[in-house]
Amino acid sequence: MQRYDSRWLGTLLITGSAVAYSLSGFFTQLIEQDVWTVLFWRGIFGGLFIGAYVLWRKRSDPLESVCGMGQAGLRVTLLSTLATICFINALKVAPVAEVMTIHAAIPFLTAVLAFAFSGENEGWGTWAASIVAMIGVVVMLDPSASGNHLAGYGFAGAMALSYAAMMVIIRQNRHTSMLPAASLSAFLCAIVVLPFAGPMAVTISSMAKLAMFGTLQFGMGLLLMTLGTRLISATSSALIGSVENPLAPFWVWLAFNERPTIATWIGGSIVMAAVIGEVAIKSQKAHVVMRQVAAAGHRRSSD
Repeated sequence: MQRYDSRWLGTLLITGSAVAYSLSGFFTQLIEQDVWTVLFWRGIFGGLFIGAYVLWRKRSDPLESVCGMGQAGLRVTLLSTLATICFINALKVAPVAEVMTIHAAIPFLTAVLAFAFSGENEGWGTWAASIVAMIGVVVMLDPSASGNHLAGYGFAGAMALSYAAMMVIIRQNRHTSMLPAASLSAFLCAIVVLPFAGPMAVTISSMAKLAMFGTLQFGMGLLLMTLGTRLISATSSALIGSVENPLAPFWVWLAFNERPTIATWIGGSIVMAAVIGEVAIKSQKAHVVMRQVAAAGHRRSSD
C-alpha cells in the first residue's frame, strides 16, 4: 500500500512539474527583456524559492544539507545547470518544434541510462508509451522550419542527455535529498549568464514578472521534479514530464490568442494519451498486486 501511494504521489508531483515547466513560453512572451537578463533573474528567484523550501523543511544548517548530498549532489547541480543553459541556447539557434522533438527523446535516453547504470528495467507499457509520445511530438513538428541548425541540435542533444542523466542520479540516490542541488544549480545558472546580462536595467513591473517566472515556472518545476523522481522510476518521470510539450503552446494560445496548428492539437493529444495510458497500465498492475497481497494475507489468517 505504501509503495502504491508513493507511486501516485510521484506521478502527481511530476505532472505538477510538467505544468510549471510548460509556462516557459507564456513568461517568455510576457517579459520584454533580453534572454540573458531573464535567465539571470529567473535563476536568482528560482534558487531563492527552492532554498527557502529546503530551510523550511530541514530546519538545519544549510551547509550540512549541501555536504550531505556528496558527489551525487555535485553531479546533479552541474547537469541541471548544463541542461538549462543548453536548452535556452538550442531555442536561440534552432526552431522550437525541432528542439522539442529532440526533447521527446528524453524518456528513451533515461531508460537506457537507468538500465545501464542501475539495472532499472522498464516494462513494455512504459517503452510503448515512450514511443507513442515521441510520435506525438514528431507530428507537432513544422516541416517548413527545417534547415541546417546543427549547433541547435547539438545543444538540444546535450540538454536531453544531461536531463536524463540527472533524473537517473536523483532516482539512484532517492534516499538522499537533492533539493539543495536544485537550488545551487539555479544560482549557478545566474552566475554563468551574468557576463551577458543587464540585471540592473529592469523596471519594477518587469521585476515582478521575473519573480513569478523564477518561482512559479523554474523554481516550482525544478522542485517538484526533484521530489517526484525519488518516488517513481526515472523513465516514468521523463515520460510524464513530456506533457510539457503540448501544454506549452496551449497556455500561449489562451493568453495571447496565438492559435496552435492542427498538427499541434493532434500531436499534443497523442502525447497526452500516451502518458495517461502508461499511468493507467501501472495503476492496474498495482491494483492486481494489492489484491494478490490481500488474498494471501486472508488465506494466512484463515489458516
